Amino acid sequence: MKQKLKHYIKEILFFVITMTIIANLLSLYKSQELSDAPLRLATLKLIDNSTYKFPSDKPVLIHFWATWCPTCKVEAPNIEFISKHFEVLTIAVDSGTTAELTAFIKEENYTYPVVNDSLKYLSREFNIAAFPTTFIYDKNKKLIFSEVGYTSIIGLYLRMWWASF
Repeated sequence: MKQKLKHYIKEILFFVITMTIIANLLSLYKSQELSDAPLRLATLKLIDNSTYKFPSDKPVLIHFWATWCPTCKVEAPNIEFISKHFEVLTIAVDSGTTAELTAFIKEENYTYPVVNDSLKYLSREFNIAAFPTTFIYDKNKKLIFSEVGYTSIIGLYLRMWWASF
């Protein structure tokens, strides 16, 4: 019995480590096509009709996602947490009308600012090919991190903390 348990633990550990390596390699591969240009945006219209103004004195996390994306749904609480501590802007792509997107955000109790990129203008500008995709810019609007796929709260928090220096 003890031997079987040990075997299963080893198998699970091997699987988790292998999947983590594969996920990181895929993220690295997909990240190569992303735009690495400095952030040129000044303002964007949010789904609540307010205007989001990019800060000039602190880093910002820009997160591309979609309501139909399973990984985005798993990562959304991480983005919500980070938005309570740092500057965050999320951009929803292929996620329906503004009314549908507003209902989704309200139903999930998310409070982060959301732009509806229904025409994919922003996703083309940033060369987004997969969801979720996250960019972190420093206070000088220079890209310092980009990630395709799931990122943990700790990973996001540490990257934003690092961007603050």
